Amino acid sequence: MNDKPGETPDDGNEPGPDRGQNPFKGTPFEQLFGALGGAAGAGGPGAAGLPDLGQLFNQIQFLMQPHEGPVNWDFALDIARKAVAQSPDPTPSQKQRDAVADAVRLADHWLDDTTTFPSGVTSTAAWSRAEWVVGTTDVWKVLVEPIAESSVQALGGALPEEARAMSGPLLGILGQAVGGMLASQVGSGLGALAAEVLSVSDIGLPLAAPGKAALVPANVAAFADGLDVSEDDVLLYLALREAAHQRLFVHVPWLRDHLIGAVADYARGIQINAEGIQSRIEEQMRGIDPTDPASMQQLLESGMFDLPRSPAQESALQRLEVTLALVEGWVDEVVGQATAERMPPAARLQEAFRRRRAAGGPAEETFASLVGLELRPRRLRDASTLWGSLRTRQGVEARDGVWMHPDLLPTAADLDDPLGFREDATAPPQLSDEDFDAELKKLLGE
Repeated sequence: MNDKPGETPDDGNEPGPDRGQNPFKGTPFEQLFGALGGAAGAGGPGAAGLPDLGQLFNQIQFLMQPHEGPVNWDFALDIARKAVAQSPDPTPSQKQRDAVADAVRLADHWLDDTTTFPSGVTSTAAWSRAEWVVGTTDVWKVLVEPIAESSVQALGGALPEEARAMSGPLLGILGQAVGGMLASQVGSGLGALAAEVLSVSDIGLPLAAPGKAALVPANVAAFADGLDVSEDDVLLYLALREAAHQRLFVHVPWLRDHLIGAVADYARGIQINAEGIQSRIEEQMRGIDPTDPASMQQLLESGMFDLPRSPAQESALQRLEVTLALVEGWVDEVVGQATAERMPPAARLQEAFRRRRAAGGPAEETFASLVGLELRPRRLRDASTLWGSLRTRQGVEARDGVWMHPDLLPTAADLDDPLGFREDATAPPQLSDEDFDAELKKLLGE
């Protein structure tokens, strides 16, 4: 047993020696490592022996730039910036920054009449697309890194026990490769999102520091084009939505962690069924040239690690989807109330915004394929109807009071019947001054 890693022991026909030299046999790693390292062994591509680690490193070095953590963020941001730079991305002028600040200030004034939550805005900004990428990166790290870590751990868990002691270097290389792959996809996704987003809260997640209300004027102008609504009205409507998001995220302190926690729960639920993905990897490995980096990149982006969702993940995804819908529905409801008597074009803008939410776009597809998460809620209309119905029956205080604790939030079943949420509840009776005094005296007497 003096064969070197990467060589096929004997003639490869004896099951005993072959199995002893290749602890990956019968796992999803057999075909992958055989094709990557086979060129260094006697058997050629697909050989059963262990790959030569130096050869394996050379084949995937395009994904192996040194980095800390599970994702190469320098690589990801470089890709995102290059994507943004493919079209003009001027720095917003002072006039545009002043227009955003004025719109947010007026929006906050209007919202004072429609919600019990006070203003949450502490600063305003007009961002270029590149500035949006930089300004939201810290939150994207929190969202993506748990999924990257869990993916690598799950892949390692798919190895048989006898292989784990020998696979440390291989798993380290695999972790770097997965981190490079994710960096490529994250960077492409951020670049695509930067070309679409209208504000820092546009996708329903809190992507910047609390109280930071930021809009992207270049994208606002593109969104306004063709709507037959003035750009000033579009800017004010989007400022209303941004200011409403800020009120909710600032004054409902558990909401940020609740949303990000759902993503973390999704990551912890990642599981790999070794038998289940063996055939998929083998199929995708056919025709792959391990000496061609472009061919390897195609393999890594072909969904090889696009794994079936576990029950725990399905539960986390449903919680995230419902909460995002409730956030967007509440914003839709309070902005609708704020503009009902003041802004005639608002109804047209609301419908355009709802269609935009429902349709999604390439950026949503990118992140859905990356982490299995839908960034835009599919049930915005149901959630908006639910909040409006509750306000009509119980008042603004009762509607906003539901956000006091996550256990009070409507569920997916409630969104199925939005008009029935707390249908038996009515507004508390109004006491006259005399009745109030009588009840107060009774309470003090007790």
